[in-house]
Amino acid sequence: MAQLIVMPKFGLTMTEGTIGSWNVAVGDTIAEGDILCEIETDKLTNEFESPKAGVLLKIIEGDGATVTCLEPIAIIGEANEDISGLSGGTTPQAAEEAAPIEVTVRSETPVKTAGGRINASPLAKKLAKEKGIDLSLITGTGAKGSITVDDVNNYTPVAEADQKVSVSPVAKKMAEASGLDLSTLAGDGRIMKKDVAARLTESSTIETAPETILLKGMRKTIAKRMSESWSISPRVTYTRPVDATAMKEFRAKLKPEFDKRGLKLTFNHIIMKVCAQALLEYPHINGSLVDDTLVLHPHAHIGLAIGLDSGLLVPNVKNCDSKPLSQIAAETEKLIADAKAGCTQMDDLVGGTFTLTNLGAYGITSFSPIINQPELAILGIDAMVDTPVVIGGQITIRPMMNLSLTADHRIIDGMLAAQFLQRIGEYLENPSLLLV
Repeated sequence: MAQLIVMPKFGLTMTEGTIGSWNVAVGDTIAEGDILCEIETDKLTNEFESPKAGVLLKIIEGDGATVTCLEPIAIIGEANEDISGLSGGTTPQAAEEAAPIEVTVRSETPVKTAGGRINASPLAKKLAKEKGIDLSLITGTGAKGSITVDDVNNYTPVAEADQKVSVSPVAKKMAEASGLDLSTLAGDGRIMKKDVAARLTESSTIETAPETILLKGMRKTIAKRMSESWSISPRVTYTRPVDATAMKEFRAKLKPEFDKRGLKLTFNHIIMKVCAQALLEYPHINGSLVDDTLVLHPHAHIGLAIGLDSGLLVPNVKNCDSKPLSQIAAETEKLIADAKAGCTQMDDLVGGTFTLTNLGAYGITSFSPIINQPELAILGIDAMVDTPVVIGGQITIRPMMNLSLTADHRIIDGMLAAQFLQRIGEYLENPSLLLV
């Protein structure tokens, strides 16, 4: 019996999803668990598995359609089954790929026109001869309609017979963005997105052609979110060095106990706990700006940026301010394992109030991280480097580490950012303060 397939709800906070691309076509036979399509949200891209075996009878929402959770996106049933009784009309988004439009492509054969004497400058005549251009086809812009060198350079051949090509809007946008001439794809049928993508893939194999990669899935989501953050937040990055000697000793003392419990303890875990404590002392940094309203969050939900081959995920540990270091470590490592296994839950990606991003393993000593919206700040952790410093009038070697805080200047002024960063430094240089 035919069944409506609805937009899945991957987490409690998910309200809508965008269909990135369908992996199957109408008429395909599908087994339960086959990947139907990719579902994108502003935080995550998931592969949507079919809940039912059968034949894909109808795609209600096409590529790029944004659909409310639990609203129908397709129909699966038996071959040739009557589905007239099921709801699910085509939405404007779905129609975008389905509805053909006509575009005009030009052939390269010039149209000859009757002409007498050509009024053109000597240089224009010479240039036209070199380019093989018939001067009678060019409209002059010089004095008394004379043809200039610029006219020759700017000339675009007129089509002998404009060819009407039926092409979907999505395919047309892809072709325009990549500079692809649609006339090279013109055939008997309508040009679809897959036809343009196939030609672009072919072009990328030519040695002299640049590689073309269409953004999709997680990378497309990241690009969108980073662009939004860059345009929303007037940001300033503040960098402060921290002596990591005490933090290293603190970790060394706790590590045996963590080992007994089967837990891993990293500097990231310690810094997450320190930031949670500092955020309680500076609540304006643990906030978000919604229109003209500043929302101060009562708890610190600390996110950690996790780099994957497919992009960047930022799951967060909830209520770090009220959890012991051992629990923060355990939950963080689980989030990392889930991300690498591709099973991150939507609820782990929302609700964050502050983010950490660590590039120290790559030798980075200073950078300007981009704020993870709608948060107001993000802390970059840099490499720990043995550095000569003066202590008590004596030169000694200490493991120094820069902290790079990017803050939204709409709410966080320079003095507030500096005080917050200073407080983090005090905790890291004297971790016993966490017990006070």
